Amino acid sequence: MGFYNEQIVPRLVMCACGNAGLERWRVEVNSGLSGSVVEIGFGSGLNVPFYPPAVDIVYAVEPAALAKKLAAKRVAASSTPIEHIGLDGQAIPLGDESCDSALCTFTLCTVPNPGQALREISRVLRPGGSFHFLEHGIAPDEKVATWQQRLDPFERVLADGCELTRDPLALVSAAGFEITSSTQRYGKGPKPWSYFTLGVAQKPSH
Repeated sequence: MGFYNEQIVPRLVMCACGNAGLERWRVEVNSGLSGSVVEIGFGSGLNVPFYPPAVDIVYAVEPAALAKKLAAKRVAASSTPIEHIGLDGQAIPLGDESCDSALCTFTLCTVPNPGQALREISRVLRPGGSFHFLEHGIAPDEKVATWQQRLDPFERVLADGCELTRDPLALVSAAGFEITSSTQRYGKGPKPWSYFTLGVAQKPSH
């Protein structure tokens, strides 16, 4: 990782994903989390203020050292215990079936192998555990999707691998989760970046 990806991208992500217009989305995606929670793509801790009281502990997975530094004040102010446990959502250092819930926001767009990350989330979730996710992705409108495909090569370079054309619901379903609720709509901002999917999925109990 070079200076740009180490020092600039985490700050850009914090600004882009930390605007006030996303707060209501974060309230929704965190609603219903409980017990022990693994969060991949913890970033600068933008979800921390929205953890519900039923959350006992959050195991945070985040590769960027700067993002963890930017999160320090939020972590220190949190009433929820937060433990940084690893760098890679594709290899979570937790035991099988050790978590009650899982969370990721604006992460499946960037992780190099989202299928592997989702399989790891499934592995550490107990049967019947819930996975809450908020992601941007490919839009249903042909014109917007065409622009996303055109912009994707530049996005990957400028945003450390982030892709505009992934389909979050398809990825989560392909990993064996059962989608229990989902909302898809445009948020505020340029449409190629703001077609959001908010969902809750469940690890099958059988």
